[in-house]
Amino acid sequence: MPVAVSLDDMLYKRRMTLTELSEAVDITLANLSILKTGKAKAIRFTTLEAICRVLECQPGDLLRVTDEPSDETIATTETGK
Repeated sequence: MPVAVSLDDMLYKRRMTLTELSEAVDITLANLSILKTGKAKAIRFTTLEAICRVLECQPGDLLRVTDEPSDETIATTETGK
């Protein structure tokens, strides 16, 4: 089951921009953008903890399991690998 990232929703609820979060967590804007768009393959627990601390939320508020296939699953199915 793919994991979806709800960072955009949480930023909206906290009235915070991605740039503000980037500065508060000391993570590049590019890396946060990859996470926000769901293209990240992994996230360090320390990074997740820092994001949750700044946004005052729990990991479950940012990450959820979805039934939608990920891009990787679709590519694997199409190529048969």
